[in-house]
Amino acid sequence: MKERITITIEHDLVEWLDSHVEKRIFANRSHGFEFLIKRKMDEEG
Repeated sequence: MKERITITIEHDLVEWLDSHVEKRIFANRSHGFEFLIKRKMDEEG
């Protein structure tokens, strides 16, 4: 089950994320965060 959270991040990070959403790399902001967090978890093992 997914859980809703609220975060605050720097503007340039939001712009980067939104540009990737526009390019359809991520479906939306939530997808981008989830993808990147899972990737970091995989790196750490």
